[in-house]
Amino acid sequence: MTRSSNAGGTAAQDGAPAPDADVVCLGESMVTFLPSRPGRLADVPSFDRAIGGAESNVACTLARAGHTARWISRVGADGFGDHLLTAIADCGVDVSHARRDPLRPTGVYFRTAGDRGTDAHEVAYYRAGSAASAMSAATMDLAAIRAGRVLHLSGITAALSADCLGLLRELTGSRPAAGRPLVSFDVNHRPGLWQGADDARVLLDLARGADLVFVGEDEAAEAWGITGGPDALRAALPEPATLVVKRGAAGAVAYDSRGGRHTEPAPRVDVVAAVGAGDAFAAGYLSATLRGLPVPTRVRHGHLWAAAVLTVPGDLTPPPSRAHADRLAALGEAAWGTLHLGPGWTKATTADERAVEEVSTP
Repeated sequence: MTRSSNAGGTAAQDGAPAPDADVVCLGESMVTFLPSRPGRLADVPSFDRAIGGAESNVACTLARAGHTARWISRVGADGFGDHLLTAIADCGVDVSHARRDPLRPTGVYFRTAGDRGTDAHEVAYYRAGSAASAMSAATMDLAAIRAGRVLHLSGITAALSADCLGLLRELTGSRPAAGRPLVSFDVNHRPGLWQGADDARVLLDLARGADLVFVGEDEAAEAWGITGGPDALRAALPEPATLVVKRGAAGAVAYDSRGGRHTEPAPRVDVVAAVGAGDAFAAGYLSATLRGLPVPTRVRHGHLWAAAVLTVPGDLTPPPSRAHADRLAALGEAAWGTLHLGPGWTKATTADERAVEEVSTP
């Protein structure tokens, strides 16, 4: 497996230990039960087992692309915990720092098909009191968490418990700090998890403490009431060196530390299922960041990796090969603007890549 270089401006600071992973992802993963046929949860007779978790999705996708990735969390000392650790490790992710909790269970959830952002689906979570909710600065190995070039977090973890929120505040505080990795934060606003808590203030504070922030334009409007578009979001979040505002099918806008504003439209995609696209976008952007690619190219890789998930039924799938993604990301503005990706586009071999471009760009 090809491993990434140390390019991209995420090396350890002077005097800090050398990173032992490209990316460390911290957060809860759960066993997911997907219906064996369409219908309401009340009517579905059986389910297929999978795994689900924003941070583990990012870790698995990066590992499949050849980066060294570590996932850190807590799982129950139960069969579901065994399954999670095995499934994530099978993607090439280091799970050696995940903790087993003998007193709390592994979280599970059931969902019907559909997008979490619409009402055309059902989700039933069984995660209250889960092993992951006991994550705290006292129960987790902070040195292992900070041992990557990039530390990827999300707002979902902050909603699990007061201890989890305290841990995220510890990890996003004291910037700059010797030995601190580049802290990546995906807002991932899930209103149902907060139960009346001050999610707007909490998520804004955490985002302000991160170095790289991913946020959807729609979730910013929902969580913070910011409706003036990407520029209004940057005005509200000037602290992160990089802010990436996702606009769905309209593309994304990235703001860098030098005051640059980079707009990249998304390719046209034949969507099979929308769940997991945000995690894949973050993974694609982080991969390009680790490789030291320019910010506009990082956004394009985010779009391409998201398109890989959008064109399959599940929320976790291998990304396109590096050569294939690089070739598409290097397209001229006109060709990129007409790029059209459908199911199966990521499976092109090196010999087929030019043909894929030709049929994808009318």
